[in-house]
Amino acid sequence: MLEGRKIVLKYKPYLLNLKHTFHVAWGARETTPVVLVSLTYEGLTGYGEASMPPYLGESPKSVVEFLDKLEFSKLGDISDTDTLTEYLAGIDSGNYAAKASVDIAVHDLIGKVEGKPCHAMWGYDPESAPYTSFTIGIDSPEVIRLRIREAEGYRILKIKLGDGNDREIMSAVREMTDRPLYVDVNQGWKDKHHALDMIHWLKDEIGVSLVEQPMPDSMESDLEWLVTRSPLPVFADEGIKSIEDLERRKGLYNGLNIKLMKCGGLCNARKMIDIARQAGMEVMIGCMTETSCAVSAAAQLSPAVDYADLDGNILISNDIYDGVKIIDGKITLPDRAGIGIVEKSEKL
Repeated sequence: MLEGRKIVLKYKPYLLNLKHTFHVAWGARETTPVVLVSLTYEGLTGYGEASMPPYLGESPKSVVEFLDKLEFSKLGDISDTDTLTEYLAGIDSGNYAAKASVDIAVHDLIGKVEGKPCHAMWGYDPESAPYTSFTIGIDSPEVIRLRIREAEGYRILKIKLGDGNDREIMSAVREMTDRPLYVDVNQGWKDKHHALDMIHWLKDEIGVSLVEQPMPDSMESDLEWLVTRSPLPVFADEGIKSIEDLERRKGLYNGLNIKLMKCGGLCNARKMIDIARQAGMEVMIGCMTETSCAVSAAAQLSPAVDYADLDGNILISNDIYDGVKIIDGKITLPDRAGIGIVEKSEKL
């Protein structure tokens, strides 16, 4: 039992520096703002994180304003994560990254109180964790070749598309490697016939395994037309953020990419996995640009999914935590309680 009145909440904004400029179909960035959260209870500390890429619509200011509204002293047992999720939902609508930061910290704390990793509390076998893809953003073929060399330790690559030079990018990728490939278009294709032609080419000529968010989710009828004709499984990313989105869209896509910052944390993510399974959908666990805190939290769910794209911490130069490891491309969960992280001793 974690008595709310004994919880001490602390938080601080932090700016993540990307190792390389990260280009996707809707823009580019070199940094990502986050808010780092800690919850202390009788000498134990649970860690959480809110990451705010531009498309989520949150900011350090909105996250801090949300956290300022929390009143743990009025709550009873916050280890009842369903009740905690209802409490967070009742404070404000949206604010999913802010809610995720609290949810992650609470799960980390629960695990530390019980002396177990989160995956063990849920009955997941860490040996079942999948290989993760490594994401390569939109760039010139020359730069992409360099990124592929940097990703030597990964068995699967995810290539960002949707900015007009897709065939040039994918041809350059295939010249460099025969590894399995996913593509993520980030809603970049706006014509269903072009999208279908591209997917056929990607499958037949390049050997791609799946395509993520090929068109804007707002183009629902075009997406439905595309998915029913696509020779590759089509996964939602921007199109399915929350449980509510999944309930509305579960017949539209073949699979979905669940991210803690989109859905509000681990509790909601586990529910989404169950809903997706019942709907016959495949599941990927993904991340934003994050420290090893949020990535390690998401990795605790990895034994329960089909695919993983957990490289957000690898893409930054100022991670302040040590957590999940990628060994020969495979997610390797640390044998530590909670989400499995420790603060690095050196200061960045």
